[in-house]
Amino acid sequence: MKQILLVFVGGGFGSVLRYIVGKYLNSSESGIPYGTFAANILGSLLIGIILGLAAKNNALSENYTLLLATGFCGGFTTFSAFAYENHLFLKAGDFTSFAVYTIASFVIGFLAVFFGMYLVK
Repeated sequence: MKQILLVFVGGGFGSVLRYIVGKYLNSSESGIPYGTFAANILGSLLIGIILGLAAKNNALSENYTLLLATGFCGGFTTFSAFAYENHLFLKAGDFTSFAVYTIASFVIGFLAVFFGMYLVK
């Protein structure tokens, strides 16, 4: 039960922070979802750091890993908003934004995880 509560609390904080980032960075004028992109990339970097610390000589306990990686990063990052925003690009016929946003999100997201893990080595 304690582990479920840790994920719940971490996810709540992550979701609230994602809302704040999206509120201030997503652009209704240009339609570019900078907030979602920033949350996903920052969350990828954080999960790389957190899981790197957890793997490094057990520097983080299982409970802290659940709170921070599964809970906070899981709540902070958002695949559903990413997918919806891509749907909007396709629906509008904006294939360039769709391609750039999708490729940049995957490539930079993976690099951020690897960089986060590299930082804690």
